[in-house]
Amino acid sequence: MLNSLNRICITLGTRPEAIKLAPVIQQFQKNPQFTTQVVLTGQHKEMVAQVMELFNLKADLDLDIMQPRQTLTDITCRSLQGLEALFGRLQPQLVLVQGDTTTAFAAALAAFYQKVPVGHVEAGLRTNDLFNPYPEEANRRLISQIAQLHFAPTDQAVKHLRGSGVVGEVHQTGNTVIDALLAVAKENPVCEIPGLDWDSHRVILATVHRRENWDNLEDIARGFLQILERFSDVALLLPLHRNPTVREPLTALLGNHPRVFLVEPLDYGKLVGAIGGCYLVMTDSGGLQEEAPSLGKPVLVLRETTERPEAVEAGTAQLVGTNPEQVFAAAMPLLSDSAAYQEMANAVNPFGDGHAAERIVDIVSRYLE
Repeated sequence: MLNSLNRICITLGTRPEAIKLAPVIQQFQKNPQFTTQVVLTGQHKEMVAQVMELFNLKADLDLDIMQPRQTLTDITCRSLQGLEALFGRLQPQLVLVQGDTTTAFAAALAAFYQKVPVGHVEAGLRTNDLFNPYPEEANRRLISQIAQLHFAPTDQAVKHLRGSGVVGEVHQTGNTVIDALLAVAKENPVCEIPGLDWDSHRVILATVHRRENWDNLEDIARGFLQILERFSDVALLLPLHRNPTVREPLTALLGNHPRVFLVEPLDYGKLVGAIGGCYLVMTDSGGLQEEAPSLGKPVLVLRETTERPEAVEAGTAQLVGTNPEQVFAAAMPLLSDSAAYQEMANAVNPFGDGHAAERIVDIVSRYLE
């Protein structure tokens, strides 16, 4: 039987959500004011399990919705139906969601339909283009119209929320991904990849997976090949997303290169080790734009837009796009000019101090009182 007060339900479905919510879950679970239920939708089942194990967390419930080649409609409908019944049974006083995934949108909508307040972690990110990134920009905007508590990571995110006239409370907390990163980095994790010599190569850590880049994967890969041809001391470490739509074109173009290491998705500990050991990061991931600067690594963003302009303004990241020539041109100065590299590597990360989760728990406590 759940306690009559302070019932919190934290819902997640993907690996980025798990990483960014892990510090929040830990803070709620050790606070005696709360009964905390952790619910998985199963959107990225195996990848979430790795993160939960790393942070010594266990889910209370799992909807297990994952199916091969599932569509956005599949994810939304199965999550919404499962969470509707679940929230009706648990009767939470607050549902917490994170970011801009389809799981987060469905959970917020399911809570709203039952008039349960929603807290949105990492609220207020915007590109102002509904289809870039897709569907994330629409998801986070829709969640903002439902949420009662908005936990904004930066001053810019606060301005976005207040400028759009959202209801509820807006709080600047920092980004919880920095909490997670710093906690794992303290353990000095390493990333051992068979055949990859970190000492004799400058390693580019690359990740490519976003839906809006599915038609650009071959262009991005050709940009990588140009870099490898120009710099013989550079190696590319590319963890492949499990989706075959992403894996197949990247494997076809890069799989036979002797200095390209295509590997299965790294668990978060190894990913942090790879960030720490690499020379620079090239990615379309949102999280890596926030994480890499905390470990002094420049980030080249393989997208046309970013909802994290703070990183570009601070000088920790550069928006590159996906054209092969642009990808190559952006990497050139960082690989050939030490002053240009140090300027980016030493820029101050604008995304937080490692105490965002503590602030969120304090705000929720006051809200429920």
